[in-house]
Amino acid sequence: MGIAVRNEGSNVNSNINVTPMVDVMLVLLIIFMVITPMLQNKVQIDMAKVENPTNMPDADKEDAIVVAITRDGGVFLGQNKTAVGELGTQVREKLADKPGKTIYIRADARAQYRAVEDAIDAVRTSGVEDVGLLTQKKEGNLAGGQ
Repeated sequence: MGIAVRNEGSNVNSNINVTPMVDVMLVLLIIFMVITPMLQNKVQIDMAKVENPTNMPDADKEDAIVVAITRDGGVFLGQNKTAVGELGTQVREKLADKPGKTIYIRADARAQYRAVEDAIDAVRTSGVEDVGLLTQKKEGNLAGGQ
């Protein structure tokens, strides 16, 4: 009588198939690339650049009320375009449950002064006491004595 020896352990494949993992990662990468621009909730504006800006971390919060003025004079409350005449009432509606809140103005560096002034006046007439003007810090020094 003989002993039957089974040698099935030598046929085991110990390589890991990473193709499904790579497929999943590429799908996730494409999804994030498509979704990321949609998550940006700000109007594209080239803000004025200054030497010593005041830090306003509350402007980046989700519940911050930001009024944006574009180069061509368009006024946006959040992402919604609005007329300057309606801006005061819309701000008043947003501030109904949050009195004493600061409103932030993001104006394009090339926006007309009159458009920025009209937006600030509309916000102030709605009962807002604190208005913050958002700017960016200048990067680097200009060479050549300019």
